[in-house]
Amino acid sequence: MTGRLDSAQPYVLGLFRIVVGLLFACHGAASLFGVLGGAAGTDGGTLEAGTWPGWYAAVIQLVGGGLVLLGLGTRVAALIASGSMAYAYFKVHQPGALWPLENGGEPSALFCWAFLLLVFTGSGAFGLDRLFTRRSAAGEKPAAERQTPVAA
Repeated sequence: MTGRLDSAQPYVLGLFRIVVGLLFACHGAASLFGVLGGAAGTDGGTLEAGTWPGWYAAVIQLVGGGLVLLGLGTRVAALIASGSMAYAYFKVHQPGALWPLENGGEPSALFCWAFLLLVFTGSGAFGLDRLFTRRSAAGEKPAAERQTPVAA
């Protein structure tokens, strides 16, 4: 059974990336455009452009979530998204109470760790990153001509 699960890993990771990216982008769209119920605490409204940190977080959510959803620049986008959620947790939620369940920071904590996982795993299957990697690999030198780094 382990072999079957291991062979499905890139596909499940790709689906995980798509779902997390979509949900994150929806948060940004809600805050910036008032869709899907609008920004939290605004009764369906939007955040005023340029307000710190909410508007900037919403831009990171929309753009970063979209890039992760597409699997384009996944590792960099996920790193920025993870950092923004760590900031949100420690600056906005954690001062209210110690535990995420008490301070309303569960989404921030979960997004932070989910994106950190994607930093280390990459886009998995179905990502545009893989398409560009294949194209650049086709133009590389043959393996015999490449230098291999020596590990200590």
